[in-house]
Amino acid sequence: MNSSPHILRDFEHAITTLKSEVLKMAGKSRHNLERAIQALLERNRELANSVIADDDDVDDLERSIDQLGMDILVKYHPLATDLRLVVSSMKISMNLERISDHATNIAKRAKKIMATPELGDVTLVEPLYTLADHLLRDAISAFSDGNGQLGASLHVRDKELDQMHKEATAQFGARIEDTDGRSQEYLHLILIVRSLERVGDLAANIGEDAVYLEHAKDLRHLSRGDREVPMDDDED
Repeated sequence: MNSSPHILRDFEHAITTLKSEVLKMAGKSRHNLERAIQALLERNRELANSVIADDDDVDDLERSIDQLGMDILVKYHPLATDLRLVVSSMKISMNLERISDHATNIAKRAKKIMATPELGDVTLVEPLYTLADHLLRDAISAFSDGNGQLGASLHVRDKELDQMHKEATAQFGARIEDTDGRSQEYLHLILIVRSLERVGDLAANIGEDAVYLEHAKDLRHLSRGDREVPMDDDED
């Protein structure tokens, strides 16, 4: 890369903009998920419609990040940490877009549930959302703060969400069999908790990208013992 002051300044600006756009997209995706669950719990049709409409903004950000990343690769040929930032940003944006898609699916199913009499078991979704949101929040922090330890921890923590998903699915499945005339609503709830379980998986993926960015270590397909990363502080 040409190291003249002007080119270097442009490159640093492009890198900063790229990371800023990813964090902006992360905030929108997380907000969409929060509002989708709020719409479900409060039977708020207007809020559900807003989530569905705002998913287009997330799609636009993914396209923008992809274009900016490709422009940086072609124009500046970044190396080492800068190259990993570009690659990680593009991968993270893909996961964030899918999280927003799941939020949209939840909002659509919430609207279908709202069209029927109130169902008390809807509140059983809330603990799964809380854990999924914590995983997503920490995944975003791992990327933003360069915290590889936090990013690596998400895979194990996601197993708790997997177990909660399994239990909720069994509970809602039993309701389908013994609840007269409300099987469709319980099927929607099964698919909603499935979306939350997938959000946890996608958050763990973002955590892995944060580890790759900070430590150049690919955690995919590794056993638990091999997933350890160096401490992120400066202690000897």
